[in-house]
Amino acid sequence: MTSAAPRIDAKTLKAIIGDKDELAIIDVREDGQFGLSHLLLAVPVPYSVLEARIIPLVPRRATRVVLIDAGDGVADKAAARLAAMGYGEISILDGGVESWNAAGFELFMGVNVPSKAFAEVVEHECGTPAISAEELQAMFDAGDDLVVLDSRTPAEFKRMSIPNGVNCPGAELAYRAHDLIPSPDSLVVVNCAGRTRSIIGAQSLINAGVPNKVVALRGGTQGWVLAGYELDRGQTRGYGPVSPDGAREARATAARVKARYGVTAIDHDTLAAWRSEDRTLFLFDVRDEDSYKAGHIPGSVSAPGGQLVQAMDLKAATRNGRVILIDDTEIHATMTAHWLLQMGWDAYILEGGLGDAALETGVPAPESYEIPGEAPIETITPSALAQELENGDAVAIDTDISLEYREAHLPGAVWGSRARLPQLISNLPTGQKIVLYSEHETRARLAVSDVRALTDAPVAILQGGREAWKKAGLPTEATPNAPKDEDCIDFLFWVHDRHMGNEESMRGYLAWEEQLPAQIKADGDAPYRIVD
Repeated sequence: MTSAAPRIDAKTLKAIIGDKDELAIIDVREDGQFGLSHLLLAVPVPYSVLEARIIPLVPRRATRVVLIDAGDGVADKAAARLAAMGYGEISILDGGVESWNAAGFELFMGVNVPSKAFAEVVEHECGTPAISAEELQAMFDAGDDLVVLDSRTPAEFKRMSIPNGVNCPGAELAYRAHDLIPSPDSLVVVNCAGRTRSIIGAQSLINAGVPNKVVALRGGTQGWVLAGYELDRGQTRGYGPVSPDGAREARATAARVKARYGVTAIDHDTLAAWRSEDRTLFLFDVRDEDSYKAGHIPGSVSAPGGQLVQAMDLKAATRNGRVILIDDTEIHATMTAHWLLQMGWDAYILEGGLGDAALETGVPAPESYEIPGEAPIETITPSALAQELENGDAVAIDTDISLEYREAHLPGAVWGSRARLPQLISNLPTGQKIVLYSEHETRARLAVSDVRALTDAPVAILQGGREAWKKAGLPTEATPNAPKDEDCIDFLFWVHDRHMGNEESMRGYLAWEEQLPAQIKADGDAPYRIVD
């Protein structure tokens, strides 16, 4: 599978990053590879799931797209698939990610780096105050007047939280602060798992003009653990309905922020006109997911505001497109927009929010990524596959995440990332049907085209994936040490280990966040415009 996509060198890519035309830098390596080193503004779209993820990230097919790989030809395969989907202006970074390094440019490790680095720069530029876990514990012991607001998602809060903390995701903070802060004298402590949402959450309240003293918890829940304290588990403390006084305060807050940070509102007629223009338009509903499901503007995507600021690269890959933020109050949208503007996005809010627009409910089905003209994909039921495996008529390839393969896979199945199927297929015995499977069907379906290009053997996918196999009561096996760590190119152990309580990884992670401003300065591509 080859492509006719032209090559560009690192210096050329560096130059076009600074122009005003739309540009999407897509890193098609697997997640583990991306997490170890990548360009600042590159967005991870692993080749394993390329077609399934690219459309919402790069919705306009005429956008300039630059693909990055490890110099191993995967970008050529990705380019061919994108061209078949209608993307028309694709180029490839010659020599892969290492050519960027060889040209003397910065490479970053980690995930969500543009957002995490932004928070660190915000703290530096705005002087966001913070306290340590030890200081907070001393205040608890003294019975001080304070409230701890956890700016993460409810699921993250339930998994682990600071004792006495109350869950209030980032975009909700300014909206609900009046009702959650006990008194005008209360200290407000904002935390997350590390630093980013602690800093952004605390500075959000400061920017909103909350009269209380507001601080970030240094290191978040990780800092709490490293100080030797226990976290709560299974808590569901959150917020209730906003009071009339709280709503009034929140509206005043939004008005102040809108004026100070230059947040622009567009009306529904303008939105309708922009939808028809030949320019990328991202339409994000920044309320919580339940509110989105209850009713949203057609074409909008659920992106709760605090999490959008934390991980914008998972929602939008096209730089220099427009971003429209929607809610039902303008408050969540305004608070989110004032951050995205400072991050360098061309962001607007929708005047009047949902207003009287016709709404749709639920979660819309994703846009189809099937490529016209491709041969239909054969499926095989779990029971039929079990029989063929027993008879030696088929071989099963697990195309899912490597660590999930370690935990449970079909007996005798081999693991193969889509990016490395050529090596795997060449070593398979001949005369057998090749059956691909993943947790459900997506990754397996996407890999079929690659296998077809490598062999004349019949190819099928497991109907319903591994989950259907399990539901049929069929056995699985575990291989805790296979594939080897070095072969797990789709898994970033560094991030995983800190979430699993590895204190050395926690310290390394927090130190990594703190050094990001120096890297950002050396790199020079961050479009941040901090208002202090």
